[in-house]
Amino acid sequence: MNAFYRVLDRFPNPTLRIQQIIAIAVIATQAGIAVTGSIVRVTASGLGCPTWPRCFPGSFTPVRIAEVPVFHQAIEFGNRMLTFVVTIAAGLIVLAVLRARRRREVLVYAWLMPGGTVVQAILGGITVRTGLLWWTVSIHLLVSMAMVWIATVMYFKISEPDQSVMQPAMPRPLRALTALTGVALACTLVAGTLVTAAGPHAGDKDIVRTVPRLQIEIVTLAHVHSQFLTGYLALLVGLGFGLAAVGVSKLVWRRLWIVVGLVVVQASIGLIQYFTGVPAALVALHVAGAALCTIGTAALWCSGTERASETVTTARTELTAVG
Repeated sequence: MNAFYRVLDRFPNPTLRIQQIIAIAVIATQAGIAVTGSIVRVTASGLGCPTWPRCFPGSFTPVRIAEVPVFHQAIEFGNRMLTFVVTIAAGLIVLAVLRARRRREVLVYAWLMPGGTVVQAILGGITVRTGLLWWTVSIHLLVSMAMVWIATVMYFKISEPDQSVMQPAMPRPLRALTALTGVALACTLVAGTLVTAAGPHAGDKDIVRTVPRLQIEIVTLAHVHSQFLTGYLALLVGLGFGLAAVGVSKLVWRRLWIVVGLVVVQASIGLIQYFTGVPAALVALHVAGAALCTIGTAALWCSGTERASETVTTARTELTAVG
């Protein structure tokens, strides 16, 4: 390990700004591959590469055959290639925080990025090998959203000073309510994947080998999904009233209303989807919105605490004692 750090020390020490930029790239790639995955699904390109890890038996790249259109091959293979971009970003953040000698908490979050990417690659392989079974696709997307959440929290952990003390930025009940909004978001995401699992976009249109679908009426699932979304929005509004009563920083307010705005937009997209027969373009847009809601809610959760440098904390304690 000492030899590893000696080699690492030969590289420039990344500034906090560089670490933040790389962390933003990690968030963008984790969210981006979820969106491109939805494009694979709505274009029925899920089996454009019918095997994994190879695209075709004996070949890691697409092969011109009549049974699989080139368009579908290109979409699915392109999505697989994006995994390398995600991996590079994940590797860079690990190297950056190691070189900067960041605290253990930051290192743990950074190492979760390449670890989660490996898990996602395996889940993608299972999804292909099982013929796009609806529950494997659902898990694949949900893990992507979890990775987006973790990457967002990592960004804020990186932005905090290492020599600092954690302090609450809002009362504990409101902090708990913020956590509850995260739970509501998770329930909304799960219900949303079930709607898709029963919907018209199976990921492949092969009439010989049809993709198994969730055998529950889509209208029922859509109503359940909308109820969770309504509860999610109601919790955010309730949190707003609570924050107004106790008084918080403008930063917290800004993050809250950004999330509220994103949820309203998501609800609008969902309604349009419901009444227009779930057009393909809106599915990808809806997944992008889900990623943005996840990022916003994670940022809101992080605003519940703050890290102050130890010297500032000591000075505040002394002033309080004198007062």
